[in-house]
Amino acid sequence: MKAKINWTNTDTILEILAWAILLITWIITCVNYPKLPEIIPTHYNSVGHADDFGTKKSIFILPLIASILVVVLSILNKFPHRFNYPVKITQENSLRQYTLATKLLRYIKLNIAIIFGFISFQTIQIANKKANGLGVWFLIFTIALLFIPILHFMISSWKTKNK
Repeated sequence: MKAKINWTNTDTILEILAWAILLITWIITCVNYPKLPEIIPTHYNSVGHADDFGTKKSIFILPLIASILVVVLSILNKFPHRFNYPVKITQENSLRQYTLATKLLRYIKLNIAIIFGFISFQTIQIANKKANGLGVWFLIFTIALLFIPILHFMISSWKTKNK
């Protein structure tokens, strides 16, 4: 069943931030591209150290992947009635569940933009010898950014399954 979901101020802010960070990532990448050495890091291990390298053109892969993910999540967010939910969707709870789910995707979209923006920025810093790696906390921080909103959504969904 479909429902008309009204955007809140938070929804608007999340959307603007995600797209702005994506745009900033592209700008930083394009502005710094000419200054990059011919070989740059292209992959990092679990503790944030570069463990694979490629040509400087590969710097565009990060904002490209982020852009694809942000666009796909934006499109998916138009179809919350097609998502899988941890509770049975009824006429009574559909609007609340769909609202929660679309907000979740907005948080994930923002967090993906942040993660890829950070990796792009740090890759440029590492390539220019201004940083040593992503940092040991990067993997934990990334997992937290992605799974905390999902966990919050699951709990909220169960709590409001009949509201």
